[in-house]
Amino acid sequence: MRVLLEIVRQSLATLWAHKLRSFLTMFGIAWGVGSLLLLVGLGEGFRSGQQKNLANLGQDIMFTFPGRIPAVEGSLQSGRAYNFTYQDYLAIRGQTKFLRALSPVLNREDIRTVSEYGSTNGQVFGVAPEYNHIRNVPVNPGRWFNDEDNTEHRRVAVVGWELLKNIFPGRPAVGSTILLNGIRFDIVGVVEKIGKEGNNGTNGRVFVPVETMRTLFPLKAENTENAISFINYRPLTKEQHLEAKREVHQILARRHGFDARVDDAFMDWDTIDNSIRVGKIFSAMDWFLGVVGVVTLALGAIGIINIMLVSVTERDKEIGLRKALGATHRNIMTQFFVEGAFLTAFSGGIGLAICIAFVTLLAQLPSPEGFDTPRIVPASAVTAILSLAVAGVVAGLYPARQAALLPPVEALRQE
Repeated sequence: MRVLLEIVRQSLATLWAHKLRSFLTMFGIAWGVGSLLLLVGLGEGFRSGQQKNLANLGQDIMFTFPGRIPAVEGSLQSGRAYNFTYQDYLAIRGQTKFLRALSPVLNREDIRTVSEYGSTNGQVFGVAPEYNHIRNVPVNPGRWFNDEDNTEHRRVAVVGWELLKNIFPGRPAVGSTILLNGIRFDIVGVVEKIGKEGNNGTNGRVFVPVETMRTLFPLKAENTENAISFINYRPLTKEQHLEAKREVHQILARRHGFDARVDDAFMDWDTIDNSIRVGKIFSAMDWFLGVVGVVTLALGAIGIINIMLVSVTERDKEIGLRKALGATHRNIMTQFFVEGAFLTAFSGGIGLAICIAFVTLLAQLPSPEGFDTPRIVPASAVTAILSLAVAGVVAGLYPARQAALLPPVEALRQE
């Protein structure tokens, strides 16, 4: 043990004697470790930000909009527009096997919203009570409407946060009334601000029960009797999203008399599919950034090997003298191995500490929309530690072996 401590002392003394060289070598390793962790952390920040953006919409949301269907069977040139109907929604609800939640959406943007304090135009959505199990509509204060509100055609409304700034500035809204195109509605709930900047469409909407909406504010275009704007739904599991989409398409196509495989008949927005694609993109980015960081780290390790080899050449006389005085092969190897390992471990620890401090500081700052601040990814930290371990062994072992194999007579002859 005493011999090992003496070797460590000698190694540290040698490093201290060449302070500038040791510092530059350690800087290369610290830079490599910090680059690896920060680059991968940036990729994860983008991934996390995009996931939060999708979460602002809701969990596992899928949209289906009506497209165009052939007016003449087999002729794609004769495409005609069609509408989903409320009966389509009822058919899907009664026949589907892969849906957890389903809601029709009846959307009007020409309805004037008036309170005793102001007025504004905004989107009015007629939706089913289970809409809030599909989309993210956090209600506080107040409540979301229920099945009784819907079946009894009650004139109740849930109002978005953004809309309140115009019609109830600085005043409580729950329990008050508004006029939608002159028809009185009781406000039973307020949708909390969604998104960091509040730039989410839900913040500017008024939600009413779909049965009430169908009675008072049906769609106004031609051939829109009992029509709905689109359908929102959520599959039983993420893995079943394609089966759920296929099932919805088949039911709608059967009811409207066309082939469900007609591509133009539907316009879909599958946030699960989007999430999977975005995840693949960011995984590829993580790999790319990780490889760049590992290469930077490897360059630092090569620098340590080079410095240690130079050190062996400079200390030929010392090595020869020590071997002539009885130093063993193992003593010489241990000394140079400790020097290389210490340089690697100490500089890597500094790089890790600085990166953690920097990331912690960034976490205190407001992040832009769609991006989270970088964070230390455990997998990249483990990769950095393993890379450091390999670099330390190589950087210490190879020069140490070269020093240990140097014959004493040849070493003493060098000068």
